[in-house]
Amino acid sequence: MNFNYPNGKKYKPNEQESGNTIKKKKNSSYSNRGMTLEEDLNETNEYYRGRKIAVIHKKPTPVQIVQVDYPNRSAAVIKEAYFKLASTTDYNGVYKGKYIDFEAKETQNPTSFPLKNFHEHQIQHMEEVISQGGICFVILRFTKFEQVYLLEAKHLLMYWERMLSGGRKSITKEEIEEKGHRIPLGFQPRIDYIKVIERL
Repeated sequence: MNFNYPNGKKYKPNEQESGNTIKKKKNSSYSNRGMTLEEDLNETNEYYRGRKIAVIHKKPTPVQIVQVDYPNRSAAVIKEAYFKLASTTDYNGVYKGKYIDFEAKETQNPTSFPLKNFHEHQIQHMEEVISQGGICFVILRFTKFEQVYLLEAKHLLMYWERMLSGGRKSITKEEIEEKGHRIPLGFQPRIDYIKVIERL
């Protein structure tokens, strides 16, 4: 199936979304159980909802279907579709009456987190959420070490501004360790980011 962006460009899934990478992850470590960051967070959010701790959902990506084939009467196959809008962040919801909004990203780079993983419209969205008093952050996973960090959006915005001013195009792992909050991987919930939010 072909997906296209609103400008007509073809959508190509990145390495994290490809089946080969996921298969490799499944064999690499028992500790991560082959889960992607998205799967871990979805599982965590189910745990929070089930125990009435928070209500957080993954935002659906709006898609416009333009070509469908009907090989038989009971089945439809989508052949071509377009992303209708540029997505903002991955997750949003509410915790103790406060709006929560965050993005989740992974990198195989062991020493830094490339800022090219974020888009201008996502940064703008985070600024808007902060201006309204919402809780906004990013969850970053260094896949090589199976380490997960919560970095408040205000720090991400600072590093983004540094890049725009001609500075480095990534956040060093040391900066993330200094400004961010390490989230130990658990069983239930898998990535307990609410514990970090309680401390902020």
